[in-house]
Amino acid sequence: MSVFSRAFKKETVNNYLAADSHMKRILTTRDLIGLGVGTVIGTGIFILPGHEAAQNAGPAVSVAFLLAAIFSGLSGMAFAEFSSAMPVAGSAYSYGSVVYGEIIGWLLGWSLILEYFLAVSAISTGSSAYFGNLLTVFNIHLPPAIMSGPMEGGVINLFAVLIILIVTMILSRGLNTSRNIENGAVILKVAILGLFIIGGSFFIKHTNYVPFYPKEFRTGLFGLHGITAATASIIFAFLGFDTIAAHAAEVKNPQKTMVRGIIGTVLISALLYVLFSIVLTGMVHYTKLGVDDPAAFALQAIGQTQFSVIITVGALIGMFTAILALVYASSRLTYSFGRDGLLPHSLGKISAGSHLPVNALILAVIIECVFAGLIPLNTLASLINAGTLLAFMFINFGILFLRKRTDLSHDGFKVPGYPVVPFIAGMLSLLLITQLPKETLEMFLIWLLLGIIWYFAYGIRHSKLS
Repeated sequence: MSVFSRAFKKETVNNYLAADSHMKRILTTRDLIGLGVGTVIGTGIFILPGHEAAQNAGPAVSVAFLLAAIFSGLSGMAFAEFSSAMPVAGSAYSYGSVVYGEIIGWLLGWSLILEYFLAVSAISTGSSAYFGNLLTVFNIHLPPAIMSGPMEGGVINLFAVLIILIVTMILSRGLNTSRNIENGAVILKVAILGLFIIGGSFFIKHTNYVPFYPKEFRTGLFGLHGITAATASIIFAFLGFDTIAAHAAEVKNPQKTMVRGIIGTVLISALLYVLFSIVLTGMVHYTKLGVDDPAAFALQAIGQTQFSVIITVGALIGMFTAILALVYASSRLTYSFGRDGLLPHSLGKISAGSHLPVNALILAVIIECVFAGLIPLNTLASLINAGTLLAFMFINFGILFLRKRTDLSHDGFKVPGYPVVPFIAGMLSLLLITQLPKETLEMFLIWLLLGIIWYFAYGIRHSKLS
């Protein structure tokens, strides 16, 4: 067999099912929605509406969030069909290995591991900014050296590292403890967001909506570049639903539960994002929202300092739940690589006592702490979208191949409008990739090249398929 043929050799679902059989299937629809909303309603809702309004779309950022939600819903259905047909760990990595071949699966997994690691680090960095804002309300000012990394004039973002370590301690206590904390925190977070949306609506100035889509952003085809650029960046905000697929090996009745969890997450998150963006840009002019804590800033700007403390606490809870869900997902993906031999086999071991991939969790946390402590938020966030969109593109197009497989079960959820809907969603993914900044695409290409080098230097020789 040639190297090329070997690289595109396909894995079988039965092998994955056998390898994951020792993982407990205890997650329900409510748990999946808790994990999904816990991830999606994190940094995305508390930071991105302000950033994208100031830099790309003005008040029309709410339209960008709606478009991102529609696109994410289409891609979410593709993930739901894959996870229904293949209820295994690994998300797009495992799906790609079965449908396209091992090297494509590896590159999708390599892209997702970048997404998850950087997302954890980016959200923890954002939470550090909100924590610093909360302390200033009480006239407490921490030294800049421990609130930012070297690239921002500090030494280490200590709070960003500490929150990741706290999450790790919770995860190490087992899945039951983690999901109970996640579900409770999500309910509290959504309640606080509801307070902001309802309370903030009384302080809306309609003049802040004029112009709704500012002239300086009307570039490109039909003048829509500002909105499409914002939409491409906002995909980061919806990355939570694809992490749900990473837990398919631990879900009860995955044929029904996965689609309910994914679609429920998209619908709830879309409603909260759009309403939040409308209220935020109505309270404060979009030109002033390019800060890391726009919600708290907006409330302080209208003299509601006490209420801004509640929102800041809500933001910290939201980011905490997002970090918990993403560390959970990143450890499962790292475990999948070790399970299949593409990374050292020790990462694919499950602890007999806790039923957790302890080695994979430790490695993921170490990398995430380094990124969070030393690298600024904007640098982290810029790369996350590229990995997400690449996975979306291959998974949407993958539905066209999945339906033709006679060795897989097709009794669960199916994407409606086949083959038109998955094809359109795949093309939209490709279009949004082209809207990302040139520097982001260049850095992402370097990451993919590193992945290819690792695969041919190590992975192809140690893979179980060999």
